[in-house]
Amino acid sequence: MSSAEVCYNTGMDDAKEEIRARLPVEDVVGQYIELKRAGRTLKGRSPWGVDKTPSFMVSPEKGIWHDFSANKGGDIFAFVMEVEGISFREALEKLAAQAGVELAKYRGGDNAVAERKARAKDALELACKYYQYCLSKNQRILQYVFDKRGMIKGTVEKFRIGYAPQDGKALLNFLMARGFKKPELETAGLLNRFGGDLFRGRMMVPFIDTHGVIGFTARIIDQGEPKYLNTPETLLFNKSRFVFGLAPAKEAIRQHDFIVIVEGNMDVISSHQAGVCEAVATSGTAMTELHLKTLSRLTQDIRLAYDGDAAGVKAAERAIMMAGDLGVNLSVISDYHGAKDPDELIQKDPRLWQEAVKNYRPAVDWLLDKYEEDLDLSSGVGKREYSDVAMKILKYVSDAVERKHYEQLVARKLDCTVEDLHAKKIANSPAKRLKKVELETASDILQGIKDNLQAILLYGNVTNIKGVELPEDATKKSELELIFETKYKNWGKSMLEDEASQLLTRYKTEMNKQEVNLLNAELAKAEEAGDEEKMSEILRKIMVLKRH
Repeated sequence: MSSAEVCYNTGMDDAKEEIRARLPVEDVVGQYIELKRAGRTLKGRSPWGVDKTPSFMVSPEKGIWHDFSANKGGDIFAFVMEVEGISFREALEKLAAQAGVELAKYRGGDNAVAERKARAKDALELACKYYQYCLSKNQRILQYVFDKRGMIKGTVEKFRIGYAPQDGKALLNFLMARGFKKPELETAGLLNRFGGDLFRGRMMVPFIDTHGVIGFTARIIDQGEPKYLNTPETLLFNKSRFVFGLAPAKEAIRQHDFIVIVEGNMDVISSHQAGVCEAVATSGTAMTELHLKTLSRLTQDIRLAYDGDAAGVKAAERAIMMAGDLGVNLSVISDYHGAKDPDELIQKDPRLWQEAVKNYRPAVDWLLDKYEEDLDLSSGVGKREYSDVAMKILKYVSDAVERKHYEQLVARKLDCTVEDLHAKKIANSPAKRLKKVELETASDILQGIKDNLQAILLYGNVTNIKGVELPEDATKKSELELIFETKYKNWGKSMLEDEASQLLTRYKTEMNKQEVNLLNAELAKAEEAGDEEKMSEILRKIMVLKRH
């Protein structure tokens, strides 16, 4: 560990001690549950709803708590992490703000970053209020939100729904008139690559965490692509960690001890309006281990509301693989009564969605049934493929008794023995998927290239590559360090330099491809509108990109 790292960690330890000294454990815990004096300790009911009699103890003298029914305990930081479902860093920042402790004084060198974050937060909060105002003044958009989307006033207020004007500089001008500079708005993720508003002519839904607005997802009102446009990764918004709807869902999750993960943000909003307030979603990305860890802190009962198509099957497979090591109980909700997703089912009848949430199945059972539907188990080839995918998934069932149950189930289906299944040589490469599984998205490919490049530049002592922005977020840096340790640890410097050069070339190529795709979508709109001047402008841009 470098001297800078030692200094930083020592500073954070000092900050923790200062926060502990200012915030008695009983005051912090008492914000969430009712505590009563019991001798030298305090007693209350578990916030996770697993006890029938008070079994949650707090020791003001020692500054600790312990939940005997849930087998959890620790200090104020551990409590806030568990009850809020947030990371240590987030708990530290939350409690520091409550205690009036300035973390920047302990970090040494983080002042500039803290200031950038603070300005970005202010800009995003003001942008959210601006979008809400614009919605309230636009009759056509109000009709879209209330009539076409079926939202009620309470839902619009709860999720702070807004509207981004079509004018490409409306928000920019509004915020600059209030003292914000363009670089600050770029840090907040509010501007496009041309320096204008990123969001135009869209219904705006803010991304909100425990600290406030950190970004937006924007849905197109009329026809056009992309259907949804999200804030890019910023100092505040990390799509691999953020869970949409978690802030308003936490109370319901604590009360009922389960979570429903739906696929889209609109599914979340509709579900809350329909009374199922435990619904959340990942935003513009597949579920990650960070998502699952965050949610598993709140409950071990996680229900996936995924489609039964190839993409839904693939998502369930990934979730099961990640959940195995975390000891999470995954189930699947799939009875949509012919609707394509929860939002459509709720428009049909909210009570059907409420019932569907109760009629969940263990994820492995659901997945094995999906394999069976898509394969011919009366043929040798079908049995081989079924056993391949089934045994690949069952490797991730951590409980030995449960795994044995599924192995016996698969053996009966295939008219073989469990020993026959164990004798199979399952390749370490990914199991053969069902015939309709989707390929990686362009954004997934781009992110993978970027992660590898940044990992080499941060941890490989490579200096021949210039102009690549490196992340400042500690969590992202840890992720990149893991990538480097796994893939590049034993590479020589010349190999790393060559790899970095190739990755940079591939990154630029993929970026150009994506920009060309976006411009082609704009070109189609311009052609439909008969705007020849706009068409010529877009074609020139496409030609420039294709030459590079």
